[in-house]
Amino acid sequence: MSAVLNDTIPLDPDPSVRVVAGLPASRNYWMVVLRQLRQEPVGVISATLLLLIIAAAVFAPWLAPADPYKASMLRRLLPVGSPDHWLGTDELGRDMLTRLMYGGRLSLLMGVVPVLAAFGIGTSIGLLAGYLGGRVNMVIMRMLDVFYAFPSVLLAVAIAGALGPGMSNSLIALTLVFVPQLVRVAESVTTQVRKLDYIEAARMSGASAFSIIRVHVLGNVLGPVFVYATGLLSVSMILGSGLSFLGLGVKPPEPEWGLMLNTLRSAIYREPLIAALPGAMIFMTSIAFNLLADGVRSAMDIKR
Repeated sequence: MSAVLNDTIPLDPDPSVRVVAGLPASRNYWMVVLRQLRQEPVGVISATLLLLIIAAAVFAPWLAPADPYKASMLRRLLPVGSPDHWLGTDELGRDMLTRLMYGGRLSLLMGVVPVLAAFGIGTSIGLLAGYLGGRVNMVIMRMLDVFYAFPSVLLAVAIAGALGPGMSNSLIALTLVFVPQLVRVAESVTTQVRKLDYIEAARMSGASAFSIIRVHVLGNVLGPVFVYATGLLSVSMILGSGLSFLGLGVKPPEPEWGLMLNTLRSAIYREPLIAALPGAMIFMTSIAFNLLADGVRSAMDIKR
């Protein structure tokens, strides 16, 4: 984690970055990050692919060629390339291209919302535990250590199973899975930052704990936590699709990639390409999230 801290407070920053009280000015810092991110070809390609997937999901009502819920038993499992159904139809005769476009809405929602919620909750708890230290830190971190006794997949299934099937319960389950991980990152960075000289100077000047955290500590903590959170986006989407595949997430007939994988299992021997399409979308989106996270992590290393 010391390496993360060194990346946040560079010893020899870029000359274009103005350093104030150990922190780069936010505007100049993010300009440098954006410039470096644009120089990462893999990150740019991943971001472009994600934008296309997001645009297709957002504008699905205007772009989709058919009704995602309209079934036709006469058109069941039409192959890819069929007239009026470019990607074929599913087990109920519904247009696959339309279902995939609409399915991206819920799948992306399952990937982004839990991470955003866990980012806010985990950063707040980690800041509190790291800055106060002592018994407060010990109690919070020992309570969260319980979650590390279980793999993320099993923990998500257990929480979702206890809460019951449904999208809202799946979002809660995924959020609870990611909170301990983000708390640990935020707490580790905060524990190191609060020992720096300018933090001690602010404390001796009579500044309140809230003011010190907001002005001096938060800027150092957000960077590492944000980078770690971007890497969780693909994990969240895969776990959300897995919950829907197991019947603990989105309910039929809503289009969602994990649920579509489940309902198309019986078609894998007749039309394997159609049965694989939802999995291909999950794979491409998760890979794009991972590569974009790597690009952001590299771009935020302003020592380069």
